[in-house]
Amino acid sequence: MTHTTIEPQRRKGGIPRGLSATGPVLFSYGFRPFFLGGAVWACVAMAVWIAAICGRIDIGGSYGAPAWHAHEMLFGFGSATVAGFLLTAVPNWTGRLPVSGRPLMLLFLIWCAGRAVMLAPDALGLLPSILVESAFLPTMLVVCLREIVAGRKWSDLKVVAGLGAIAIANACYHYETVLGGGADHSTRLALAGLTMMIVIVGGRMLPSFTRNWLSKAGRTDFPVPYNRFDLATIVLSVPVFVLWIAQPEGTPTAIVACLAAVLHSARLWRWGGWKTSAEPLVMVLHVAYAFVPIGFAAISLSAAALLDLSAAIHVFTVGTVSAMMLAVMTRATRGHTGRELTASPTTCFSYGAIFLCALTRPLATLIPEHMVAVYSVAAALWICAFALYLIEYAPMLVFRRKPSARAV
Repeated sequence: MTHTTIEPQRRKGGIPRGLSATGPVLFSYGFRPFFLGGAVWACVAMAVWIAAICGRIDIGGSYGAPAWHAHEMLFGFGSATVAGFLLTAVPNWTGRLPVSGRPLMLLFLIWCAGRAVMLAPDALGLLPSILVESAFLPTMLVVCLREIVAGRKWSDLKVVAGLGAIAIANACYHYETVLGGGADHSTRLALAGLTMMIVIVGGRMLPSFTRNWLSKAGRTDFPVPYNRFDLATIVLSVPVFVLWIAQPEGTPTAIVACLAAVLHSARLWRWGGWKTSAEPLVMVLHVAYAFVPIGFAAISLSAAALLDLSAAIHVFTVGTVSAMMLAVMTRATRGHTGRELTASPTTCFSYGAIFLCALTRPLATLIPEHMVAVYSVAAALWICAFALYLIEYAPMLVFRRKPSARAV
């Protein structure tokens, strides 16, 4: 298993390393509060957004409901899930103890404060609200950098660079929105940062998990290991995003994005994800990654004026980012709480809901006369996906497993 996996390391007795013996279980490991908080906020924020576009409530103050919605999906839900992943993965990469207890509780409260002030930023004042909301991602960046530097895992700095891009994008989002020009560039920068993290970490994680599952099943037709082709695909993705952020329309963007789509499709094929169809917990990672080349193809089409830019953005936000986050949340929660690494029917239904949402949401720009209906259906599917996660996994996150339970 490569260093980028987030499978649990265990102490004696099958207890996951870093699980504190005292204090609330919720704050014993980073994935617990942030996966729980992220899933709750995914449901609440989406329900609030639908209520807002139906004219039932006002939200976001002077930011406006659309800007609030985009921000809270990217930097509210998104940052929570990224934090849960990194606070769990970085200790495995570095061999250091995870952030837990009061420091973890403080981090979570900073994230919660950001969600609270963004509901009505004018109540506190725009500048104080922005400062409160913008505090979380830089704090997370400092925490991760400290651990990676202390553990001398220099190769993992590229993952933290994605977190840095998201933190910068968040600050730029506030700046662009307050100026009234629209947060187009910062939205694309945030998506680039999130997607690059998936491209880098997923490129190590998917082949590793696939190989482990195939090996357990007694098979030897393993995925192609990481090599120069993967490196070239990752490297090419960077200028594609740079060009997309600066100039989302035009022939150059269309050409390089199309090339990136082809390379990522080939990369995904080399991993042979169809071989894991018997285990949805593994297969879902491959399906989620499939939205990376689909997303680049959507960028290419939008750059060529064949698809609305908003549709391309939502292919990435829902299909690539959110689906991969849900996939990682389910696997990490099961693994780090000692459950069997297999998907239940509830988990499979949650996967189906998020993928249907990813396919439904871009239709809003294709059939604008039914836009509100499409929004509502997509939102219902989104809420269903994360509500199902909460129904099954919230007890795992909040309560310690009984010592007699079987650890995997």
